[in-house]
Amino acid sequence: MSIIQVKNLSKSFGNLQVLKNLSLEISEGEKIAIIGASGCGKSVFLRCLELLEMPDSGEIFIDGEEITRKHADVNRIRRKMGMVYQKFYLFSHMDVLDNLCIAPMKLLGMSRAESERRAMDWLARVGLTSKAHAMPGNLSGGQQQRIAICRSLMMNPKVLLFDEPTSALDPTMVGEVLAMMRMLAKDNMTMLIVTHEMNFAREVSDRVLFFADGGIYEQGSPEKIFDSPEREKTIAFIHKLKHFTFEIRERNFDLMALHGGIHAFAERYGIAKKLAYRLQLSCEELIYEIISGAYTQNQEPDIFAEISYSESDNRTDIAFEFKSDLRFNPFELELELEPESDSDAHLGIVMLRKIASDLRYEFANNVNRIEIEF
Repeated sequence: MSIIQVKNLSKSFGNLQVLKNLSLEISEGEKIAIIGASGCGKSVFLRCLELLEMPDSGEIFIDGEEITRKHADVNRIRRKMGMVYQKFYLFSHMDVLDNLCIAPMKLLGMSRAESERRAMDWLARVGLTSKAHAMPGNLSGGQQQRIAICRSLMMNPKVLLFDEPTSALDPTMVGEVLAMMRMLAKDNMTMLIVTHEMNFAREVSDRVLFFADGGIYEQGSPEKIFDSPEREKTIAFIHKLKHFTFEIRERNFDLMALHGGIHAFAERYGIAKKLAYRLQLSCEELIYEIISGAYTQNQEPDIFAEISYSESDNRTDIAFEFKSDLRFNPFELELELEPESDSDAHLGIVMLRKIASDLRYEFANNVNRIEIEF
């Protein structure tokens, strides 16, 4: 049975549509990681589930009850979910024990004795019993976030929503919060986790949702999303691809601008100087090969090139697309020269055959495409 069901959810802020006809079902006990670039709607989606943001349209069912229904008992349905935010939002004038006990006493009618017993049980599980009477301002960020998670658990929710729970923490404190979340995952708690911690998402989640273009752009198992994503924006996000592009529309193109652009790109992303030089030389030589081989003297070139750099594995690729009536694959040139030859004929091809880890070519609809992987 679905613990959460979302149908055609849409949400805009003025002219900016953040969510568009998003639909999703989540099973009880499922751990969902939600990833994507900043501003793609991840946090807005979580806030819509609790009606902290009112959707423009769509339906949301929590444990079989529609929270978006007119006259729905929103507060009662909302209690089935616990929300953990980037900031801790602990009451600064109350000690830890009071922070944990106040909500179940006021909203669930729990006695002080019972709420204290439950609070101490949770504090024991997370190793913070000694902090029961500490004030929040005397705790580390990691300790405060663990207390905030305990506070949500005090309401005995069926679902926990995490909105980037480690983003406000010092890196030394992230591990202790993730350890607590791993514990909850092992307890079969239903969890939706907006996170930038990719290794944690891979380890804990049953399913990963990649958000882009107003909704779920791609989803699947952690292995599918992190090891073999299929769609362009997912691939770029997972591999943290950076791009440098340029176009050649005339034979007398600005070679210095090309070299300068590649140099600046390499400097910005820490690409080694030796590789940056190879990229400059490879692009220069291939452009001249393409101009001389794919176009007649009376034709101006129509070439688009892109350098892609992956921060995740330092892989660098070059792709050339050029429109021409001719099929021209420079790697099929009959080379009589050895790489050690003093002649500079076809220098770029000789060099690329030697240093590239993979070379690919295709021709379709009068478009030649070359891909070089370093």
